[in-house]
Amino acid sequence: MISVAALRMQQFGVQFYQASLTAQDIDKLVRFEVLSYGDQGAGVRGNSRQSKVRWDFLERRIASSDKAYQRQIIRKKIDELVGYYDQCRQARDLPSIPGAVIISCDETLKFEALPGAPSQGTLKVPEREGILRAIDGQHRLLALHAGIAEFGDEPFTVPAIIFDRLPEDHLVQMFVTINAKHTRLNPSHLVALSGRQLYRDETLAAAHDVVRALSEREDSPLYGDIKLLGVGHGRVAQAPLAQELKKLLASDAFGVGKTADAFRDEATRFFVNYFKQVAVVFTAAWNGRKYSIKSASALRAFIRVAPDIVKHLDQQHADRADFRAIGRIIAPWGRRIGDLRFETDGAWKRSGTGVDLLVKELRLAMQYPEGAIG
Repeated sequence: MISVAALRMQQFGVQFYQASLTAQDIDKLVRFEVLSYGDQGAGVRGNSRQSKVRWDFLERRIASSDKAYQRQIIRKKIDELVGYYDQCRQARDLPSIPGAVIISCDETLKFEALPGAPSQGTLKVPEREGILRAIDGQHRLLALHAGIAEFGDEPFTVPAIIFDRLPEDHLVQMFVTINAKHTRLNPSHLVALSGRQLYRDETLAAAHDVVRALSEREDSPLYGDIKLLGVGHGRVAQAPLAQELKKLLASDAFGVGKTADAFRDEATRFFVNYFKQVAVVFTAAWNGRKYSIKSASALRAFIRVAPDIVKHLDQQHADRADFRAIGRIIAPWGRRIGDLRFETDGAWKRSGTGVDLLVKELRLAMQYPEGAIG
């Protein structure tokens, strides 16, 4: 194990660490990999004349596969960074890597907090070659690797944000969000990530198709309202909706065997028609500006009660994507809940914005469409 001083941090329920790694730690623990593009094979592109970099040595450290997500390494960029590092080393008036790189560890990390300071302590990193993967900063770290022989005994540490056991699709989502605008990832790379990595399993692919349809189909009431891959003009992020859908589609909430498979095939049609009817039931809120019905919390709640609606459809022997049948089932929401429930500065703020609370209200309204029995 390698022990490094670290801060334990948390954002929106996700825990990660801010630590300081030495150049030698980086050189040993970080593995470099790029997404392969068919027959192109090599993970490095571009020519670089009069380079100081031993490319034959560097390329041996770069793996290439269709399961990776990083771009191919750009020779010119590495050469420029190595030159800059050399200038910093000689001038000694600027740090060469002042900004934190973002890294993921394949294994669970152990954090030992200091007494009385739960966020400060020592992070234990397994001392295994290639256990860390770069999410952001791979070119900087490769340039460090290329020029490390010039450091000698020079003390050199790199600030790093470290995640442990972050799900693969979350890693790629973070990579795309960080790089899509600033480094202008090419369309082919984005397509490759979407097809091979972000949505490579059946349930996540189905969830992705539903979210894409809700955002991109002109007949969808959420047309243009969902921010796909972290970019765009939408107001609601794709990730929380996709994860909510994935949980439903991965469970037996819609039945098992052929019934579940059949539903996955028609999931897109069901959810588009379902949200069309939600927009009809809550017309004022859906089309108003001072309502939170299109917030991530509200949309997740609507998604979470979908199995209840499917159950009613099955009991009525109706097509699971039948627009009118869905409308009849959720009609009580208009009487029992109403548009004012979603008024941002009204009931939404007073009653609470939690997903679980709204789910409970929606289910009760379907269970007792005419109100509670005395």
